[in-house]
Amino acid sequence: MLDMNPIYERNGTSVTARGARPGDAEAIRAIRNHAIESSTALWTQTTQSPAEGAAWLAAHLERGSALVAEVDGEVAGFAVYGPWRELDGYRHTVEDSVYVREDRHGLGIGSALLAALVTSAREAGHHVVIAGIEAENTASIRLHERFGFQRAGTIPEVGTKFGRWLDLTIMRLPLT
Repeated sequence: MLDMNPIYERNGTSVTARGARPGDAEAIRAIRNHAIESSTALWTQTTQSPAEGAAWLAAHLERGSALVAEVDGEVAGFAVYGPWRELDGYRHTVEDSVYVREDRHGLGIGSALLAALVTSAREAGHHVVIAGIEAENTASIRLHERFGFQRAGTIPEVGTKFGRWLDLTIMRLPLT
């Protein structure tokens, strides 16, 4: 799984999505930590150490559920999916995460990653992909809408970061 290599062209930039490898851990950790420090995309203020980043990626690699996007041979973004909930009744539902390096926004990287991730989840036999998005993250909401995700609802004030309450928009994409 995830040995696909789709190319996405936009504004003269080629984006290649591929399965992540252990050697991508530091680049992925840097993207995650930047999101933790500067955005409400991840609802934590605790950055990952190198060991934590490697362990987090290893769990996704074991499931076969991690992708990276490369631009000019560098990791420019990553996407993963994992269990939405741990109870076995939810075993056919996964939740996605898509992150693009701050200096690479607007190049189609998120689209390349989400397209490959949806294909991977479908091929793995999952039934639904869930996206939990901070309600003011309109770019992520629009990205998911372009791939057919539908809003299931918004839950007000269920998280907090940077001294304010955050609303969570839940989106879903049926795969079967």
